[in-house]
Amino acid sequence: MYRTLSAYLKQKYGKKIKKICIDGGFSCPNRDGRCGVGGCIYCGERGAGEHIDPTASIAEQVRRGLESGRAEGYIAYFQSFTNTYASPEVLAERYSAALFDERILVLAIGTRPDCIDRDVCEILKKFQTKVDIWVELGLQTANDRTAKLINRGYTLDVYLEAARLLTEYEIPFVSHMIIGLPEEGEEDALRTAEVILDSGAFGIKIHSLYVMEGTRMADLYRQKLYTPPTLDEYVDRAAKVLALVGDRLVVHRITGDCPEGLLVAPEWNRDKSKVIDLIRQRLVTLSKS
Repeated sequence: MYRTLSAYLKQKYGKKIKKICIDGGFSCPNRDGRCGVGGCIYCGERGAGEHIDPTASIAEQVRRGLESGRAEGYIAYFQSFTNTYASPEVLAERYSAALFDERILVLAIGTRPDCIDRDVCEILKKFQTKVDIWVELGLQTANDRTAKLINRGYTLDVYLEAARLLTEYEIPFVSHMIIGLPEEGEEDALRTAEVILDSGAFGIKIHSLYVMEGTRMADLYRQKLYTPPTLDEYVDRAAKVLALVGDRLVVHRITGDCPEGLLVAPEWNRDKSKVIDLIRQRLVTLSKS
């Protein structure tokens, strides 16, 4: 089948590990004008952190996660927006705020490839002496034409340079891809997976593109300028990506789920368990063909 994150964590740490999602108070260069405004067309106002309380301090967010977790170890995951988009001093301060408990075993940093440089790598390298580190890069697609359509704000070459730099510093990274982007099909999904494999990533996150209320994707959908993939199309493409990846990457996710109450389309996105089951069934079929 494929290497799941849960199996990887169990093998590495020998215990149950849970993720604590954090809003670190960062912005995004695709929102503040450095490389664009408005963000990617599918991104909400909370930058993938709709389920996080942004009024709580970093330490309080972590504390709440520890109190409700019932796990033996934790991942402090800086999720909302671009979590390397600040000065080295600010990065060090905010990362440190999450690492006050010895049960925090991993510091995971969600960011953009255009916000990875040597200063960032130097900071991350220092934290590697305290906890395990991985960086999550939002590639989404290897197709630069699609990148313009979704207002991503950087080219594939920028991703490849960030991957090269992280590899040089021996900092593991996970790359995100989205299946169902405008005007993309199966070939685009497989091409993006191939680029991730070749870039040196240790992990991959596969998302389904759902249309969320309050985004430009929602406007395009209502204007009939975008049609999400059907459930069968998504399942087939995701299974083929997983077949390509095999056991070479740790698979952190194989679908996406829209925050409660914000889904516009597709309806099948509401049943995450069903989608995962269908992908696994399809993967078994592919392995026998």
